[in-house]
Amino acid sequence: MKTVNWGVLGAAKFAREHMARAIHEAEGARLFALATSDPLKAAGFQAFCPDLKIHQGYEALLADPEVEAVYIPLPNHLHIEWTRKALEAGKHVLTEKPIAMAAAEIDALIELRDRSGLFATEAYMIVHHLQWQRARALVEEGAIGRILHADAAFSYDNRADTGNIRNRPETGGGSIPDIGVYAYGSVRWVTGAEPVALRSRIQRENGVDTFAQVLADMEGPGGRFTYTAMTSMRLPPRQEVVFQGEAGLIRMTAPFNAGLYGEAQLHMLRPGRPDHIERFPGARQYRNQVEAFGRRIRDGAPYPWLLEDARGTQAMIDRVFASDFALSD
Repeated sequence: MKTVNWGVLGAAKFAREHMARAIHEAEGARLFALATSDPLKAAGFQAFCPDLKIHQGYEALLADPEVEAVYIPLPNHLHIEWTRKALEAGKHVLTEKPIAMAAAEIDALIELRDRSGLFATEAYMIVHHLQWQRARALVEEGAIGRILHADAAFSYDNRADTGNIRNRPETGGGSIPDIGVYAYGSVRWVTGAEPVALRSRIQRENGVDTFAQVLADMEGPGGRFTYTAMTSMRLPPRQEVVFQGEAGLIRMTAPFNAGLYGEAQLHMLRPGRPDHIERFPGARQYRNQVEAFGRRIRDGAPYPWLLEDARGTQAMIDRVFASDFALSD
């Protein structure tokens, strides 16, 4: 496969520590260019990619004819604007989650993607991890019977980091945009279900949600089940997802930041049968994402998370905000 030249819009910490490194290490990919006007930030990327081309602005990178694909790790409120500009510049685009702040904003991106013939999607890395692919396969084959309940929890505490974009309303901050996309989208992806009824309780500080609790009825190919989710930026770190079926349950112990929060493990517990544990110590979800993206734009290979999937999760997020019954500030 011909190597894909990647450009990165902005020297975000997450890009430097995770995605830019994944692009640099991935087969069929080359970390080619970075847009930043800050030499100190550029140096952090050049430390592991010395021949990196530096552009002083985003527009300059998009005008570079050697850049074929663009990764966008900008603050949430800029995702739609720069995804659109990248597509209009003739680039394939991988944009950090959430790709939009409202589901309706994604419609124009879908139309532009289809009209341009380019590929654009949200950087929803967990679907590229073996633990999630395995969970989906087990649920689809009925290993734990019909799903009756699912619950997800994702929390961390960043109250001391007051300048963090997640703590600022003007940059699209809050626990729901940051990690609700995982708590909600992961269950949607495994079960194929969508919410038919939903209620939420949200706590806010300075205009951003710091705690959100969701109770929903979900319905999909396997029928209807109940779903609960908790996200918070003010609680100690916790990550867990559980699918409970008529014949057993699947528990995922490090579902979102696999390898950082802990070892990715899938536990399947079924009455009268030995506990089944699968471990995934070497899986590289960011690198897998880059390589899958390359296969999609080079060979048209299937890709597990499209703009339509991102729109479904954002529609659920919109409903969570709209159904809040316990606003506090």
